Amino acid sequence: MTISGNAVDPPKQTLIFSYGTLKRGFANHTLMQDLISSNDAVFIGNYVTDLHLPLVRGPHGVPFLLNLPGTGRHRVRGELYSVSDAGLQRLDVLEGITLGHYERLPITVSPEIRDAGSGGRRVAVRAEAYYAHRSFAEDMWRRSGQEGFESFSQEVAKGYVRRDLRPKDRTFREQITLFCSSI
Repeated sequence: MTISGNAVDPPKQTLIFSYGTLKRGFANHTLMQDLISSNDAVFIGNYVTDLHLPLVRGPHGVPFLLNLPGTGRHRVRGELYSVSDAGLQRLDVLEGITLGHYERLPITVSPEIRDAGSGGRRVAVRAEAYYAHRSFAEDMWRRSGQEGFESFSQEVAKGYVRRDLRPKDRTFREQITLFCSSI
């Protein structure tokens, strides 16, 4: 929160599109719940990407959205949250931004349900999403057989291994490299 003159500017909020384990009912949603309870996040609704993008599983069933527009067959389904700067810092740590796991980039999404007030059109909004880091996105796409998912559903998540249960002998980045090279 900043104070300018006599007015108090509200804290900056960033719209975050979540497509994987941060969604309700999945392993990392406890972080979103914590952010919501501390007023650092607000659930907006169920949204879908405007572009067809590949959503794949990497090592340990970890979901990765690939910034390869037009290569996927699906508009990816997920959830939209409004997140404070403090909440964004915590999400960046979870997603391994400084470790080269993911990168937070712009995305355009629309509500899954059309808004009757807009004549039944979907009103697109600009948000940000955690994409697989560009250094391995194409390799991840090839390793996935150039097949993706529309949604990280309970069925797709069956192969997911929680962080605390993964092998500790390699970093996650090393596991990604090994996964991508095992084509």
